[in-house]
Amino acid sequence: MAASPRDLALIDTLEQLETQSFEANVWRVTREDRDPTLFSSGGNRWDDGSFEVLYTSVQREGALAEMRFHLTRGQPIAPSKIRYRLHELSVKLDGVLNLTDPELLGRLGIDMGNFGRLPYLDRHGEYETCQEVAEAVHFLGSNSPDDPSAILVPNARHDSHNLVLFADYVPHEAITQVQDHGLIDLR
Repeated sequence: MAASPRDLALIDTLEQLETQSFEANVWRVTREDRDPTLFSSGGNRWDDGSFEVLYTSVQREGALAEMRFHLTRGQPIAPSKIRYRLHELSVKLDGVLNLTDPELLGRLGIDMGNFGRLPYLDRHGEYETCQEVAEAVHFLGSNSPDDPSAILVPNARHDSHNLVLFADYVPHEAITQVQDHGLIDLR
């Protein structure tokens, strides 16, 4: 949730960017019994908890690297009792804002020199800035194809990109499961 008034310079910069269409298969790792198309508001890197998102990766290894990192959180061995599945989803939507350019991210206030490199428990500053950017994009979003409905961003754990979809602006039929690739070993 925006704790203070939105940064007008940030809004102005984001409003100048053009959205694009996106049609591709993406990847997602979920707990064994969780619907892979279910949005949530966990207060993660690209959501401040005030709106629901669906985190996906454009590469299989990107999705695996993200989950592996979050499971270990600095532990040498991933928990073995929780079971995870790898899902391939098809996404077709308009209104994707491409935020993968490091120069653009720097102008938005994101320090790409430390992006994804901070220890899990010491990620303050980095997460808040990413959340502020995503909240501003969500504020500018709508169901119109010219307004943001998702953001394409760097993956913090792998040399790939993540697609973060905003539940408020993505129709249910824009996301379908292509294949459940089964249980995975994240150790």
